[in-house]
Amino acid sequence: MHRLRNNLAAFIFALLAVCLSPFICMAQTAAQTPLPTPPIQRPANPKLPTLFVVGDSTANNNANGALGWGDPFASFFDSSKINVLNRARAGRSSRTFLTEGLWDKVLQDLKAGDFVLIQFGHNDGGPLDTERARGSLPGLGEETKEVTKPDGTKEVVHTFGWYNRKFIADVKAKGATPVVLSLTVRNIWKDGKVERGSGQFRQWAEEIARAAGVEFVDVTNIVADKYEALGEEKVKPLFGPDHTHTSPAGAEFNAASVVEGLKRLKGCPLCPYLSEAGKAITPGADANVTPRARRPLPEPRDPKLPSLFLIGDSTVRNGQGDGGGGQWGWGEPLVDFFDSAKINVVNRAVGGLSSRTYLTGGHWERVLAMLKPGDFVLMQFGHNDAGPLNDNSRARASIRGTGEESEEIDNLLTKQHETVHTYGWYLRKFIADARAKGATPIVCSLVPRKIWKDGRVARDTDSYAGWAAEVARREKVAFVDLNEIIARRYEELGQERVEPLFADEHTHTSRAGAELNAAAVVAGLKAIKGDPLKKYFSAKAKEVKAYKPSKSK
Repeated sequence: MHRLRNNLAAFIFALLAVCLSPFICMAQTAAQTPLPTPPIQRPANPKLPTLFVVGDSTANNNANGALGWGDPFASFFDSSKINVLNRARAGRSSRTFLTEGLWDKVLQDLKAGDFVLIQFGHNDGGPLDTERARGSLPGLGEETKEVTKPDGTKEVVHTFGWYNRKFIADVKAKGATPVVLSLTVRNIWKDGKVERGSGQFRQWAEEIARAAGVEFVDVTNIVADKYEALGEEKVKPLFGPDHTHTSPAGAEFNAASVVEGLKRLKGCPLCPYLSEAGKAITPGADANVTPRARRPLPEPRDPKLPSLFLIGDSTVRNGQGDGGGGQWGWGEPLVDFFDSAKINVVNRAVGGLSSRTYLTGGHWERVLAMLKPGDFVLMQFGHNDAGPLNDNSRARASIRGTGEESEEIDNLLTKQHETVHTYGWYLRKFIADARAKGATPIVCSLVPRKIWKDGRVARDTDSYAGWAAEVARREKVAFVDLNEIIARRYEELGQERVEPLFADEHTHTSRAGAELNAAAVVAGLKAIKGDPLKKYFSAKAKEVKAYKPSKSK
């Protein structure tokens, strides 16, 4: 009986093994087989123009409840006018999007009249030859490195800039339009501020677009500004299981932000294709992209180096800083007077702003987020600080003087309640904030206008130039008297020779005028006790002599 039971048990076990073996094999096969590659989207109507999205999982992701912005993005466009194809692929960098053949598949479908949105960076900072072996070389140069990948194959790896330049060149060669996007924002906060870009990829993307002469959408700053307006707690539901990948609500949020950025582009080339949802999005002005300065403001090229930040108005940085209308601020040519291997010169001045609106518009807050010990802040305000404190057009004036007076207003322009302070109060705040960051503030008086009286240039010593000097003296900070330095130089040249130095009636300089003013800044900096910026000057600056005030000054 015992033997019979054993035989019966063995028979049942064998029978079960035979019956279940197909299912066991299926389970093993499923565990070992990678997830199927998502199908390549094809144009629904090849006769229509197509808008391609290429990037990583922040644009195309359906794992663990997350969603990339490239999927809801299509709903902002009219499918009867344009195809929107999300060709982004999770886990890819600019390098692997090319080497895995994903880019070739885009090119196969790309035709003249199409558009390609290019967004990479999140995965480009990884290892070159281990793990996923997807990292690109950092930077924008032409350097290369041959690596051996985990599978034993060799590959020549290029820089992040090289891969993006190839995408841009290939798109142009097809008669299509490339648009570079900075990367999306991760849910990483510090002191109430969200991280603005992983590493330097946001800055590199902007530089790539500018050098290639193509449009750039600063998704990083558009989204970051909105996140900070919402606050950390309200942003949490916009993300999925980690700090990088968005929830469906977050994907919709980012998609709308991309559309907002596209609507800010000159001529808005994609506006004719928008759906009603896309038309409803209003391109607001964030702290880095204004009607007068659409191009994102620069950031330190090398964060490891000390930085010289310039803050001010259009006499420091006019428009987009590219000489539009023949007008230049002195901050652009000032860069050439410094050694870029030793210091970053970061021109964060914004046209049309006063000391007051530079603060209230969030521009100073953005500078503070980048400011670190050992940096310098060169400030010049005054040209826009006069005028109405409250109106429907600019509402930018500060209260005259350097005292502690203030005035409560309901701002007609911003629709916000505001306490307006004196010109001196705003300068003191910039000085105190810079010092609190361990940086060195330097005050400049405003550059003079081309206004002559009895053969002499009109000074502002009784107003903004004098008030700037007073604040610098009382706060015991360095002062560069540009109002006097430049006025004296104009008088040496004479009215006829000064005329070509201006690009308008009397305020905004031509390139030659901006270069003269930049040299005057250097002369003033050299006159500061201890010459704190001496070790950062370039060979060009060495030719500039230090300013020597007259005995009466």
